[in-house]
Amino acid sequence: MRAVVQRVKRAQVTVNAWVVGQIGPGLCVLLGVGAGYGPDDVAYLIDKIANLRVFADANGKMNLSVLDVGGSVLMVSQFTLYGDARKGRRPAFVEALEPVAAEKLCDDVVAGLRRAGVAEVRTGVFRADMDVELVNHGPVTILLDSRRSF
Repeated sequence: MRAVVQRVKRAQVTVNAWVVGQIGPGLCVLLGVGAGYGPDDVAYLIDKIANLRVFADANGKMNLSVLDVGGSVLMVSQFTLYGDARKGRRPAFVEALEPVAAEKLCDDVVAGLRRAGVAEVRTGVFRADMDVELVNHGPVTILLDSRRSF
């Protein structure tokens, strides 16, 4: 599983002109699920996202997690994180997990973040055409991969 984690001042996702998920300070996470991933990958990402120290402490050092600061998470499914554009000009998505299983794993990450104590977890709409708006604070953007391929 892959995630693009951005520290944000605020973020929202809109579907058909309706705001379906909105947060204040916290993390906006774009989450992609590839074929062959399962519960161990879900657990890895829950732990990493909840405990990633990207918020400033009293000394201005990135030493605090979203849990430490009481921040929120906006989770947006993003199968295009498994786009392969090495050949040709149109990305292939053969490494992305089929939608029914991918949605289940995305839901598992959301539920796990809530169980971990994240103050507020909001989501987009799986398989919808979404508009994601955010103010990336810092900017801070971290790439995560549960198989640690980067």
